[in-house]
Amino acid sequence: MSGCPFARLSVKDAERPAEKVVNSEVRSKQNDSEAVEKARLDEEADALGGKCPYGYDSGSFKIGPLSCVICRALLYNTCRCVPCEHIFCRECITKYQDCVICGADIQRVKADDELQTMVDRFIEGHARIKRSVKTDGEAADVESPRSNMVSYEDVSLARGSFLIQHAMRAFQAQNFVSAKSRLTLCAQDTREELSRSGMTVDVCSQLGAVLGMLGDCCRAMGDADGAMSHYEESVEMLSQLSQKDDEVVHALSVSLNKLGDLKYYAQDLAAAHQYYLRALKLRQNAADLSKLSSQVLDVAVSLAKVADVNRAMGSEDAGREGFQKAIKLLEGFSSQNGEDSAALEKKRLSILEFLHQQLAVSGP
Repeated sequence: MSGCPFARLSVKDAERPAEKVVNSEVRSKQNDSEAVEKARLDEEADALGGKCPYGYDSGSFKIGPLSCVICRALLYNTCRCVPCEHIFCRECITKYQDCVICGADIQRVKADDELQTMVDRFIEGHARIKRSVKTDGEAADVESPRSNMVSYEDVSLARGSFLIQHAMRAFQAQNFVSAKSRLTLCAQDTREELSRSGMTVDVCSQLGAVLGMLGDCCRAMGDADGAMSHYEESVEMLSQLSQKDDEVVHALSVSLNKLGDLKYYAQDLAAAHQYYLRALKLRQNAADLSKLSSQVLDVAVSLAKVADVNRAMGSEDAGREGFQKAIKLLEGFSSQNGEDSAALEKKRLSILEFLHQQLAVSGP
């Protein structure tokens, strides 16, 4: 079968053959996060005065010549199938025996270093977007009569958003190598920005979140030590920020719980208990327990984690009491109207079901 240039494929043509083999569950999980990301990225693009013509800076992502139709992110470790010549990320296509675009048998795959270099250049060029610096309330992108110079500044967080978007796509498609690569680059850039601008909330919170995601990648790849290192650095970074900020509290408590999970699975129950307890206290101090919210659900989850590790350490009474506290907390709220309330109610009922199951295991 003769090869066909991937760049000539339309989005419709590229996706149709893949529907047979690409796990639909992967795509469905992307929808919610992409919808939220779309609004934010579009807002950033508008602030910059324009959008990337390839659509890489918006939620309306376009599958094109520099992307993989399996993970739907920018190509990483680019390779071509032989004999059909269709291109994919190596980590994606090696899971298949037939090309997901044309269905041809894959005899072997070969690296396409030239195309990968093009992708890397695109990332570097796209991420180094510049915007004009405003002075005295006026944009500096209009040439001054006194000078032909225009001042610009680097949009570091916009670059971070771009890299995180593609890392999330790759991670959800289980292309962890690609996700880790993008997140590592994002972390490097954010560290550079940190050294330039100092300990600002935006930069520190982004670095803390990126380190947490890097920990997730390492954990998914079986690298427990690497995951532990990234989670610990995430906790260290986020602990320096105000713990009155809901997003900081959530990100910090999640990293603490993930450290607790790693210690739990390593049978270091005492250390797991300390991490879980720290996350619980953080969430309790930040949450308004008078109304149902995601923060209240977080508190219930933390109560369950502390109860579970207490039970594992042989303290059945403490474990039972912890599960009962979580149940009492959630049963204090009734159903409410509204789309957001309906989503919270669904989660509340799901957590309650889990808690009752755990309490039954603990016995009367």
